[in-house]
Amino acid sequence: MGYFSCRRFFSVALLFFLFASPASAQNNIKNTKIVSLNSLHKFAPDQGKTTEKQEIQAKIVTLVAAPQEQKSEWAGEERNAANAELQGKLTCRSAYIMDAKTGKVLYDRSADRPGQPASTIKIITGLIAVESLNGGEMVRTSAYAANMPASKIYLKKGASYKASDLINAVLLASANDASVALAEKVAGTEKAFARLMTKKAEALGAQNTICKSANGLTRPGQQTTARDLATVFNRAMRNPEFAERMSTTQVRTSDGKMLRSHNKALWTLDGAVAGKTGYTAAAGKTYVGKFQRDGQAIIVSLLGSASMWDDIATLVEHGFAKQELASRMPEDGSDAVRVSQVSQQGMASEHVDYVRLSMDLNKKETKL
Repeated sequence: MGYFSCRRFFSVALLFFLFASPASAQNNIKNTKIVSLNSLHKFAPDQGKTTEKQEIQAKIVTLVAAPQEQKSEWAGEERNAANAELQGKLTCRSAYIMDAKTGKVLYDRSADRPGQPASTIKIITGLIAVESLNGGEMVRTSAYAANMPASKIYLKKGASYKASDLINAVLLASANDASVALAEKVAGTEKAFARLMTKKAEALGAQNTICKSANGLTRPGQQTTARDLATVFNRAMRNPEFAERMSTTQVRTSDGKMLRSHNKALWTLDGAVAGKTGYTAAAGKTYVGKFQRDGQAIIVSLLGSASMWDDIATLVEHGFAKQELASRMPEDGSDAVRVSQVSQQGMASEHVDYVRLSMDLNKKETKL
């Protein structure tokens, strides 16, 4: 064999060695975009290819489908983180934030803890009156109604007033006397009307609300929760007349009296749509309201607040921040669940890609 023939044979042998060598295979893998360097490091092939492939398939099944218990744990951790985030920033005993469109919970602080509702319960009084009475109907004031304590519009015993004016007095000016006058008009007595209120609350989705008065003044056995208030108010706002009255800042009655809303969120907080305040010594400060920004809407409620307007402002900002985050999540999971699932699916994908590449390399080696 001559000198040039030897060189040619040596060149061919060298090329064959390079194509068949593990280094060449590794370079081919590195140039393949679908596999990460981490996966090559963690899942490098060994001699037991059949056993390894079976193990990989088992791991894929485990990684892709996270147990429901784990998902629940992640969701619980997120709720705890949200509660911790507002720790020390709220003075209320209980609070609740709901997505007004979907009903999803955005924040829950002892939302099912019962408490006296104070005047927030007037949202049920006003809604029943809107649904039961023609605005032009006349409502006669009894001595019992006229003697209600303030807050009131000082109805006169025996005098008659338009139902529309009394409804506005209840929803805007939180008038105790107007609440009882409407109750007696609809049901005959305040006691009978309170039973009607409890049934109405239940029909609207409340599960822990018991009404004993038409105006929310403290009564033994009377109660509601932050969750119930938000649920009832959200449903009540579907009534166009109720919603329009609740969003009004001031209105003049038929006899010229000016009624002004107690809900100063309407002119102090961005996105305020409607709301109802309340206060008694037993209840503390209470509130339920709707807020809307950029096509998103939330319901905020609280019971037992010492600094109500500060609490409301904090809850509103927190609610919209949580709603924006929730809008980026899958329908059935928390952010933690979403991130974990993505990570798991990515790892499973790397396993699949590795198996696929291993098979391709085996084929190449066989051909060579």
